[in-house]
Parts: sequence; structure tokens; C-alpha cells
Amino acid sequence: MATQKMLKFVTVGKQMPEKRDASSRKQDFDEIYREFAAQKAAEQSSRCSQCGVPYCQAHCPLHNNIPDWLRLTAEGRLQEAWEISQATNTFPEICGRICPQDRLCEGNCVIEQSGHGTVTIGAVEKYITDTAWEEGWVKPGTPAIERAESVGIIGAGPGGLAAADRLRRAGVQVTVYDRYDRAGGLLTYGIPGFKLEKPVVMRRIEQLEAAGVQFVLNCTVGEDLTFDAIRGRHDAVLIATGVYKIREIEAPGSGAAGIVRALDYLTVSNKLSFGDEVEEFQNGTLNAEGKRVVVIGGGDTAMDCVRTAIRQGATSVKCLYRRDRANMPGSQREVQNAEEEGVEFVWLSAPKGFSGGTAVEGVMVQKMRLGAPDSSGRQSPEVIEGADYVEPADLVVQALGFEPEDLPKLWGVEELSVTRWGTIKADFRTHATSLPGVYAAGDIVRGASLVVWAIRDGREAADAIMDYLAQSGAVAAE
Repeated sequence: MATQKMLKFVTVGKQMPEKRDASSRKQDFDEIYREFAAQKAAEQSSRCSQCGVPYCQAHCPLHNNIPDWLRLTAEGRLQEAWEISQATNTFPEICGRICPQDRLCEGNCVIEQSGHGTVTIGAVEKYITDTAWEEGWVKPGTPAIERAESVGIIGAGPGGLAAADRLRRAGVQVTVYDRYDRAGGLLTYGIPGFKLEKPVVMRRIEQLEAAGVQFVLNCTVGEDLTFDAIRGRHDAVLIATGVYKIREIEAPGSGAAGIVRALDYLTVSNKLSFGDEVEEFQNGTLNAEGKRVVVIGGGDTAMDCVRTAIRQGATSVKCLYRRDRANMPGSQREVQNAEEEGVEFVWLSAPKGFSGGTAVEGVMVQKMRLGAPDSSGRQSPEVIEGADYVEPADLVVQALGFEPEDLPKLWGVEELSVTRWGTIKADFRTHATSLPGVYAAGDIVRGASLVVWAIRDGREAADAIMDYLAQSGAVAAE
């Protein structure tokens, strides 16, 4: 029925656009879409087999109680479904949109394994949480009792925000420090709006502010405020900065204009969606319109870049990756989306340099083949001699992944222990670092990872900080 209504609406809208203003047409469409989404959510939820061993739940980093909220959704008990969903996940509407479900819950669905197609868990999660917001079920986490202790959180990404939410609900005074002009970290500036609509992120920020979380933005720790100053202000500190240092290609011609970093490119695109005026876009530096674009990399960030370039009106978009499709680290669903939108993937190809003078004109590509497996069991790429060629390009986006910044040096706190990869050393259970009262969570501990893992780490770190505050209070009372 909903599908028939939607088709009828589209047909009528095309025939008589002058008889209804844009606002009325959008209102009608939204109403029909909600009905259609409700129908699909109920249909998909009813497909859950309620199996004895819920592999979907086991493969979710947050161990969300997926079978129960699917059952409740199928029964039309959406508020109960949402309550179960949000009990283990601070931001279910965000995870429903951007989690790589094909590698996690949906990829391990029993129905999927039996060859009948997975239950679309992510879409249902998104639907029930969007409904919760529309119905007013989502409330700020205002605590019943205020506590005197305060916690400073460095980094307003998913890990820091998840910890802030949990601590504030417990009554702790929370201040979040972040380098950007808006909170959200990569949720705000690193993930395109076509995957994660920015109002979805901003309403969570507004909810945290309404609950009493304080945000100190445009604050670069080590420059605008010292780490020691933050420690002095608070009873405990959580480092949740993420990893922002871009891996760059060191090859002949790499300094030419037109070779840009993925995060810079995505940040500018996302700023535009907020209505900001960005010089780098206006002058064409970070604008793909009318250009031949080559993106180097095979992860989800590379997929975000190629799909953004398509939307900006690039004349062609190619993605170079040194392994084959089966060994690509990014979501296969994202690869398929990119291909359907017109992106060409050039497998088993790696850059060896760049052609052109002061401005890039092409990528010198060397063809690869997969050789013997490395120590992890993954096949290592090998160069095929004599198979080099030049891929024409006006804009090259480097999307080779992220590394941690040298925080002990940047912050002047050499006693903060790090691993040989530069990530912070932290207890895997409590997230405690080498500094008393200082904790770390998310990518700055794990290395570049998924949003859902950062949420889990932030929640766990908040619980450990609560234990630390309780112990500190007991000692002080003695």
C-alpha cells in the first residue's frame, strides 16, 4: 500500500507541480516515506529467526540486543524496541547509518548464512531511533543528582561524546575540549552528509549541551591550552582525540598542487553543507568540479572521497588500490554504491610518482600482483616490472589512512606512555593510561577503527572513571 501511494504521489507531483508548493509536496512525501519505512521495518524485523545463538549480537562491538528489538519492532512496539536499542548504544541512529553491517551484524545473520538474504538490521535500527526522535522519546540525560567531581574530555568525536553522555547522566560535571569549531569529530567533518546527515549529529550535540555538558571549541591542546592546565581543572581526564595524522605518499612530484589529503577534502565538503564559505573550495583547490579525479586508497575514507567527487561534478573518478577487490579493507557495500554512481576502480595498482610541473597532471602507476601471504596471512602485493603507465589527473586525493599524532611531544607530557605505533598505552579493561587519573579511548588507543568501537570504548572508559572517582572520594574522606 505504501509503495503504491509513493508511486502515485510521484506521478501526480510530476503532472501538476504548479498546484502544490514545495513545502506541501515535501510534507506529503515525508508522510508517505515514513509509512513506507515503517512497513519495510516491520517486514524485515519479522524475518528474524530468533535463533538460539544470535551471531548478529555476538559480532556487534556493543553487543546490542538485536533479536529482542527486532521482535518488538515486528510487533509494532517501537518505543520498547528503541529503549532496548539505546540501552547499549549511545548513538543508535548514527550506527544504523554508518556501521559496516555487512562485516558485523548483518554479515553474521543466520538467515544470511543460509542463503536467504540478511535481515537489514542497520536500516531497522535507524528507523526505530528516527521514530524515537520524532515522537519525543529521546530526552537529554539530565542527572537526578549533581556531583561535585568534574571530568575533562579531550576530543569531541564519538568516543568522547559517548563518555560525556554516560558521565553526565551520572551527575558528573563534564567539559569537552575540541580543535574544531563544531563538536562531533569525524562524525561532523570526516563522514559525508549523504551517509550521515549533519542535523542527525548536531541534535545529539544539542542534547548533550541541554544535559549540561560544556564544550570548549576551537581549542588545540598544547597551543591554546596546555594538557597540564586541563588536568589541573578536573578530577580525571579522558583522551579521545582520535587519529588525524594523514599518511602521505613520498614519491617524485608529491609536492605538486592538486595533490591533497583526504581529511582536508572531506572537511571542506562538510563545511559547505553547514553553509560555511570556504576559500579552498571557491578557488578550486578542494573542489572536484570539472576535474579528472584519482583517489588513492582502499578504505572507507577513500570511498567517501570518490563518492563526494562524483557529487561535486568531476568529469571522471578513479580509485587506485594496490590489492584486488576481495582484499579491500573498506565496506563492499560502499564499493558497490560507488560503482553504481560511476566510480571506476583500478585494482592492483599503486602510485610511484606524479607527472606535471607545479600542478599535477597525472599519477605514475605501477601494476601489481598478489604474492605470498604476509605474517597476518594477507597476500602481499608485488610490482609487475614493465607494466607502468600514467593515469591522467587534475586532482589527486590521498586516502591512505590515519596515524596518531605525537601527543607526548605536542602536549609536553613525555611521561604519557605510547606504543611503538604512537598510540597511547591504556589498559584494555579500564582504559587507564600511565598517568594517574588519565584515561584514553577510541582510535588514539586502537589506531584508526570504527565509530562503533569508539562508542564502546568511551562508555567503558566512563564507567572506569566513575570507579576511579568513587575510590578517590573514599580516600579523601578517610
